[in-house]
Amino acid sequence: MGLFSRSTATATAPTATVDPALAALTGTYTIDPAHSGIGFTARHAMVTNVRGASTEYEGTLELDGSDPAASGASIDVTIASIDTGSTDRDGHLRSADFFDAEQFPLMTFRSTSAEALGGTDYRITGDLTIKGVTKPITIDLEFNGAAKDPFGNERVGFEGKAELLRSEWGLTWNAALETGGVLVSDKIKLTFEISAIKNAQ
Repeated sequence: MGLFSRSTATATAPTATVDPALAALTGTYTIDPAHSGIGFTARHAMVTNVRGASTEYEGTLELDGSDPAASGASIDVTIASIDTGSTDRDGHLRSADFFDAEQFPLMTFRSTSAEALGGTDYRITGDLTIKGVTKPITIDLEFNGAAKDPFGNERVGFEGKAELLRSEWGLTWNAALETGGVLVSDKIKLTFEISAIKNAQ
């Protein structure tokens, strides 16, 4: 079942038939934070990984089953909600050394294009804004399916991953190690676990 397709003239041309199950997914979906997760991983001191998550965010998915290339996503993440399990580290991340949460309270993503890779795999590209800097980022997605939960909500689910260099968004703070290298890696890995509920028509 395909939700996203290549944004080309061929992909957007009318087709004779539309998969009814796919067409039924068309609509606006609100991300359910209670059953979703946005996480990140950074290399620490060159020897281990530190993992964290953003615990406050909101977003929507616009799915068009009849014309999948018209689908898109929008997410706003509250920077002050970053949680790595260490109060001191979280405070440092929220400070001007890193995200400067007081001046730039949100990190945002706005999709610009999407494509199908085959099977349940997709790739979505969009503009990621951090600390007032906007640059493109590509997220690889797996569509986990659609279902109606016991409360009557129509849900869709996705898993996603992406990598970025934080320095490209102006997050350049670091500290040198006596043994060589730096305290915090430039490369950051992002993970997404998304469950979204279809809005009432």
